[in-house]
Amino acid sequence: MSVTPGARESVETWSRMLRDLRDQGLRAPKLVIAGGHLGIWGGAEHLAGGGRAAVLEGAPTKSLWTSWGTSEILNVLDQLPKAQHRAAKQMLRAGAYAPIRREAERKRKKFEAWCAGRSSRSGRGDVGRDWDRMMTFYQFPREHWVHIRTTNVVNSPFAALRLRTDAAKRFKRCDRVTAVIWKALMMEERHFRRLNAPHLLAKVYVGVRYVDGVEATQEVAA
Repeated sequence: MSVTPGARESVETWSRMLRDLRDQGLRAPKLVIAGGHLGIWGGAEHLAGGGRAAVLEGAPTKSLWTSWGTSEILNVLDQLPKAQHRAAKQMLRAGAYAPIRREAERKRKKFEAWCAGRSSRSGRGDVGRDWDRMMTFYQFPREHWVHIRTTNVVNSPFAALRLRTDAAKRFKRCDRVTAVIWKALMMEERHFRRLNAPHLLAKVYVGVRYVDGVEATQEVAA
């Protein structure tokens, strides 16, 4: 774990945090879970440049398509009339929770066709910009999708953390708030939900290939 003060969208701040994790022993993670913030993606790319700094070399990156209200969905909804938001949310959610990637691609095309004529832009650019990243979860065991398809693994611990930092309103010293955040996260860690099918982590670690959540040596549904 690393807690590093800095600017939210700063590539250098995120690079410093990732270097800290590297110095703690992190080596080429199999998956990076994050939202739409540009800082962490810039930091990940910066540290994947090769040599000793290549902490994230070979790691698939995933700009997660989460539940309603996330930046990716909001970016699309901004281009649509408010009266169309409910229908758009339902279609986006259906695509994000498709059982296989081929079906997700079909639902994406259906959504883009539906958007045509309803917005100043078709919505294609907003959906397609991070599409490959958003679809990364299909390359992992189906049992793990509930954990990695959303950013709940990131958001849930920080929900409790904000209750403490918001109540304090303002900290006069950065090192003090950093210590409070660190301690609060360590306390929340005791209540983290256990990973489904933990025995599959060994296969993921050694690079076993998964297609639509099924091990590639097994039959994959069309």
